Amino acid sequence: MNWITNYVRPRINSMLGRREVPENLWIKCPETGEMVFHKDLEENKWVIPASGYHMKMPAKARLTDLFDEGRYEALPQPKVAQDPLKFRDSKKYADRLKDSRLKTEQEDTILAGVGTVEGVKLVAVVHEFNFMGGSLGIAAGEAIVKAFERAIAEKCPLVMFPASGGARMQEGILSLMQLPRTTVAVDMLKEAGLPYIVVLTNPTTGGVTASYAMLGDLHIAEPGAEICFAGKRVIEQTIREKLPEGFQTSEYLLEHGMIDMVVKRHDIPSLLARTLKIMLKRPVGVGATAAESAVPEKASA
Repeated sequence: MNWITNYVRPRINSMLGRREVPENLWIKCPETGEMVFHKDLEENKWVIPASGYHMKMPAKARLTDLFDEGRYEALPQPKVAQDPLKFRDSKKYADRLKDSRLKTEQEDTILAGVGTVEGVKLVAVVHEFNFMGGSLGIAAGEAIVKAFERAIAEKCPLVMFPASGGARMQEGILSLMQLPRTTVAVDMLKEAGLPYIVVLTNPTTGGVTASYAMLGDLHIAEPGAEICFAGKRVIEQTIREKLPEGFQTSEYLLEHGMIDMVVKRHDIPSLLARTLKIMLKRPVGVGATAAESAVPEKASA
């Protein structure tokens, strides 16, 4: 079958002048079934135009959209032990890492950068869900801690955009150790008197929810995001009861006082800038000074 797929079919297509159509050319809305051209979706910040459904947004696109003129300094990825447990299930963990790095062009799930949002300097940390479900492992934990340390050194706020299935099972207890480490990092930022805002995206679950994702000074969530510790099906099987409609969504959590506000993706940068100016006791509408706003030319595409 591989010989037919990889050799025979391309040869026939080349002789007949056929062109392969990329599988991701059109994207289907999970709510309405509407097919949206991928370029239109990207231009609309990965939000389905008709339904308003918020698709998962790539980490690099998130940072580019957040920072002024898309310019920011990408924080370096820390070097950590690879596959410390030599884990293997249906596939070697080392091979899973290689596949995810090839697919996302990232070392691990965390991407962090320093830049300005409407003149307010901040450190932003984003989970890339396409990298093993945005799971929290040693590399991710170390990257988050380093980002908090950078924010403290720069004396600026930190904004977190979690999107994760929780702790990375392939790293076992070493993954769970990142929960207290990141919690301590949050405390360090708060002791320095600097704001910490969390923008919850779809999905934010497991150990990530049980640690730094729910420790912000302010919790914002995108519409329809799933936010929880254990999944709905697991809870229903445990308590043997049917859960309410919309349980664990942003709107449900807002109604029950678990988060502060639900904000559309297009409005998040301006809301963050306005809120941080208030937290930093700056006049709303006035950004950072020229020295505070200085951002290195280096930026990620």
